[in-house]
Amino acid sequence: MQNPLVTKLEQFARLSDEDQRALHTLTSQPVRRYQPDTDIVCEGDVPQTIRLVLSGWAYRYKQLPDGRRQVVALILPGDLCVDNVFVLSEMDHSIGALNDVTLVEIPPAVFEAVMTVHPRVTRALGWASLVNAAMQREWVLNLGRRVAVERLTHLFCEVFYRLRAIGLTQEDSCEMPLTQTELADVIGMTPVHVNRVLQTLRRQKLVELRGRRLTIPDLEALERAALFTPNYLHLGRVEAQFDA
Repeated sequence: MQNPLVTKLEQFARLSDEDQRALHTLTSQPVRRYQPDTDIVCEGDVPQTIRLVLSGWAYRYKQLPDGRRQVVALILPGDLCVDNVFVLSEMDHSIGALNDVTLVEIPPAVFEAVMTVHPRVTRALGWASLVNAAMQREWVLNLGRRVAVERLTHLFCEVFYRLRAIGLTQEDSCEMPLTQTELADVIGMTPVHVNRVLQTLRRQKLVELRGRRLTIPDLEALERAALFTPNYLHLGRVEAQFDA
């Protein structure tokens, strides 16, 4: 099975064999498994390890005292749950498992040693961090200016592009473990409103959702409905100076 971290970082740099072996070493650290709807990290925790998702979906979230929750990011295979343990004294958000999640916990010293010896890995990780910031900007735009149909279709487009980039789509379909309640927490609507939007998208034959699987019959049509432009994901933009 392809290492998801290698697959992700090779979008930003052509890694040498030595780079790839170093990343495989990182992902050979002890494996932890989390069941759906359990917290991986809680707000207020002191971060001590760097966590890399190997399989499954996780999510970052903030929660108000009365229980209202906002999902602020989706964490897919190959993504780092927490990569800033070098500077954080405590977590300012929580991370939960959406479905069965397998991850590795990497000691900061091991992670830092790899970055010191492998500059292309460091540059690729820097690109990945910039893409994370770009996605946050796009999510703010999604919540602040897009209407309901655009919010949901934009999310579906982004997830499909991200999964396709790491080889986790099958033709026009991909996994979609988010329930309607969880979709509501992502796009800032009520579950009832999400249900109505999904019914509209089904009638328009823009999406099919069955058995926690998303099928997109016409990706270009979905992108038009979402006002979606994938430039902020910076996929496949390998810079010549980063070549192995």
